[in-house]
Amino acid sequence: MKKQNPIIGIIFWTLVSFLTLFPIYWLFVISVKPAVQLFSTPDLILSDPYWGNYAKVWGDRLLRSYMVNSLIISSGNAILCTILGFFACYALSRFNMSGKESIFFWTITNRMAPPAVFLLPLFLLLTQVYAVGEWNLLDTRIGMILVYCTFNLPFAIWTLRPTVDGIPKELDEAAYVDGASAWKVITEIVFPLCRPGLAVTLILTWVFAWNEYLLAATLTNFNARTLTTGLSEYVTTTGTEWGIMATISVFTLIPALIVFGLVQKHIVAGLTFGAVKG
Repeated sequence: MKKQNPIIGIIFWTLVSFLTLFPIYWLFVISVKPAVQLFSTPDLILSDPYWGNYAKVWGDRLLRSYMVNSLIISSGNAILCTILGFFACYALSRFNMSGKESIFFWTITNRMAPPAVFLLPLFLLLTQVYAVGEWNLLDTRIGMILVYCTFNLPFAIWTLRPTVDGIPKELDEAAYVDGASAWKVITEIVFPLCRPGLAVTLILTWVFAWNEYLLAATLTNFNARTLTTGLSEYVTTTGTEWGIMATISVFTLIPALIVFGLVQKHIVAGLTFGAVKG
């Protein structure tokens, strides 16, 4: 077999990297330009950056509260979906339930539907709960965490199931023989072995909740408003502040890049864990 020339691969992946990273670079260039220069001749080389947009965004107390809301909602949703998804996958993997494949398929169909389909029912549900007065879930962080579970929990179950299925049941049986309880088997044997899959599920559900706009724009007003919805405040009848919007977009990228950097070693292992069985 003729060996492939490595230069072709280098050129190909260089082009792919350029096409992937250039929009991010251009977003940063827009964020460090004053408004008077945005519609002038495009300057691809960053020569004299203007940091006034960053100072304005960071000094805005309202935008800082939006960022805190986004961090709390996305983190709470990711943790809740990962834990519930793990227990659901354990039940589907270890218990001989009739129709469990149908249950699994029905669960993932909720993820297949577009969010707009659930928009009105969720709004009416939160409104009715608020009207009863027992739980105030409208425009709250806990309400948005539960709303995002509608879409992210099915994805967590779909992602974690191959990981849980890849762990031999013989490990559970050996632990039971040694006198371990069901809770100890789950928490001390199965759960630690699922760490790669749990890391992937955590980061992906976190990113989905962090980037979501439609539900947050409809179901929040002020108290639980997220950073992505804050972008719309700079599109007014008098004009659009592109520099500020680009700066906010850069701020939304930073936490996601940090989280990806912390768990990147688990991503490939988690996506392939359980894919091949002996």
